[in-house]
Amino acid sequence: MDERDFFDERQETRKHTLNCPHCHQAAEYDIAWTVRRKKKSLPPRADEHDRAKFAKAQSYMVRKDDLMGCKNVRCRKRFEVAGVQSVVFLDGAGNSVASTAPAMTEDGEVNWNR
Repeated sequence: MDERDFFDERQETRKHTLNCPHCHQAAEYDIAWTVRRKKKSLPPRADEHDRAKFAKAQSYMVRKDDLMGCKNVRCRKRFEVAGVQSVVFLDGAGNSVASTAPAMTEDGEVNWNR
């Protein structure tokens, strides 16, 4: 079985506050994520090896956007997204659980002081 058989995948956007390294202005940016949530049950065609892999599987998000365009009208330069994890593991409620990952609030904000 493939990894895609263990997860439901969908695209989401979440808001993050980023600083432009050129003009140093902070703004809210919509960052695209691929969210893979673990399915409730294993597909019926699974064998013992697949059951072991499914037991260890965990829901996670993968950041799709690597570059952002500055929202300052005078700047408009592109910059690399820094300070936001590229992979974030989720618990059952959709909150991040990795100690190095920022916590996500209900409205998609990043909370570094969790």
